[in-house]
Amino acid sequence: MEKIKEFFKKDTFAKHCGIELTEVSEGCAKARMNITGDHLNGVGTVQGGAIFTLADLAFAAASNSHGTVAVAINVNISFVKAVNKGMLFAQAKETSRNPKLATYDVRVTDDTGGLIAIFDGMVYRKEKKLEDV
Repeated sequence: MEKIKEFFKKDTFAKHCGIELTEVSEGCAKARMNITGDHLNGVGTVQGGAIFTLADLAFAAASNSHGTVAVAINVNISFVKAVNKGMLFAQAKETSRNPKLATYDVRVTDDTGGLIAIFDGMVYRKEKKLEDV
């Protein structure tokens, strides 16, 4: 799974946001983001796009962990709690997979374990191998 972690170091937007992919296993991934002032919106809480990007990186790593290119075709996110400091964690888990489609559940939590966001995503699984990208 180190190859997947290495592959996602090419995600320059996630890197720019300070997001780190911490674990990848087949169908699962974890990422984290230390909240800085750059992540805050006009009302002083973490901007939804920052939370989405954190969840999206975990989703991408989990869905590509099988070595086949997987691209998002649908996602939904619900923000359930505001946060403005500390660390955020995203944990993605595969809920279904067939040759063409797969679905994932991603939970974003804060450093106390409090639920911040629920992200559900579906990918289209291409025939191309990740190593060929």
